[in-house]
Amino acid sequence: MVKRSVVKRGVVGRAVVGAVGGVMLVGVGTAAMAAHPDAEDTSVVEIGVEIESVGALTMTVDGTESTLVEDGSTEEFRQFTGELPNVTVTDDRSDAPEGVYWYVVGQASDFVGDAGQAPIGPEHLGWTPAMVTESSSGAVYEGDPVETVLDEGLDAVGLEGEELLVMTLDSQEAHAENGSWTANADLVLRTETDVAPGSYSSVLTLSLFEDGQ
Repeated sequence: MVKRSVVKRGVVGRAVVGAVGGVMLVGVGTAAMAAHPDAEDTSVVEIGVEIESVGALTMTVDGTESTLVEDGSTEEFRQFTGELPNVTVTDDRSDAPEGVYWYVVGQASDFVGDAGQAPIGPEHLGWTPAMVTESSSGAVYEGDPVETVLDEGLDAVGLEGEELLVMTLDSQEAHAENGSWTANADLVLRTETDVAPGSYSSVLTLSLFEDGQ
């Protein structure tokens, strides 16, 4: 009676027998496998599926370098200007989430001299962000200008900390208006007039974030 119950109930029956005695379970399974004769014929079925991308929120930068050249120096400071390469945020998600927003910030490191000159702090570098892709609704907009430490006012802090380049307050609204947004910025480095001559380099780190409201 016990053997018929095992055969009829399949996996459940084997589980029951296994709970009673593991040795019996192994023995039954091995015997069943050994009982198969040689196959008369064999065929296979290929299983295929195409999974579409759900998209992503990404950032690209059109270049890895920006060279500043002297322009607009005065008796009070030396000034060097340039431009940040275009920064593009693309949202190709099939369903942009509701109630979230994305933004790009930038932060600079010290300008380090190539011949042991004293470094120039990132507070000497400022920028003026600007939209390349225009938004008729205002869904995406540029950050405020950031002045250098040699200027005056609340924004005279330079890029020592993270400063806003471009932002939207509603990822879904921005996606509905345009799936790709580009911004850049005018860069300005202001130093003291007695700054040591030579080549300097800094790293400007751009980061894209998305957060909930």
